[in-house]
Amino acid sequence: MTARTARTRLANTAGRVRLHSVPPNAAAGEVTHLRACAQVEALRVDDWPTYGSPQWLQLPSDDPRVYVATLEAAELHRQHVVRIYADAHTQALNVLQTAAEVRAARTGTMRTRPPHKLTPTPGWPPIAVP
Repeated sequence: MTARTARTRLANTAGRVRLHSVPPNAAAGEVTHLRACAQVEALRVDDWPTYGSPQWLQLPSDDPRVYVATLEAAELHRQHVVRIYADAHTQALNVLQTAAEVRAARTGTMRTRPPHKLTPTPGWPPIAVP
């Protein structure tokens, strides 16, 4: 059996901190956010350096601020991806709505024209109608 090294694990609140209750209609991202907040509260860390900054790199690996900064970076990345998807979805809906409005405007102005009457030109071969 190898000796266990000290490392930050998911915090076991052991009754010290009240975990947030999860609403019944919560999406997976909301549950992830609540879990991240509970972890930060359980570790009782008030201030931490930005993930990847020189201050973060100088922290010892068993410092809870390392874990909290990593957790914050992961949560910010998750929210960034959600925002990108929401923006793309909104843009696609706007394009579809504009296309529908253009189609409706064209339908209102379109009219059926009578067929063009063909007249033979003198000296040319007869007109072939398919």
